[in-house]
Amino acid sequence: MKFGLVLFLCSFIAEECLPPHYFPAQFDDEYTCLMTGYEQSILKMEEIGREEINKHSMYIKFVCAEIKPPEEDT
Repeated sequence: MKFGLVLFLCSFIAEECLPPHYFPAQFDDEYTCLMTGYEQSILKMEEIGREEINKHSMYIKFVCAEIKPPEEDT
């Protein structure tokens, strides 16, 4: 079973989130996906910076979703 990471950049002030960002890598387990989600969230927050985060009350949420393999035709 593989997992995909989906990140959402959101604003409390705007009360909305930007379209989801699908992380390009797939993960062999949920733990690794979640740890990457936390790491990538921190990196993105640092990239955006304190001023913009505080100005727009921004936050990042993410989910690790199971990727189901395509069903084969029988």
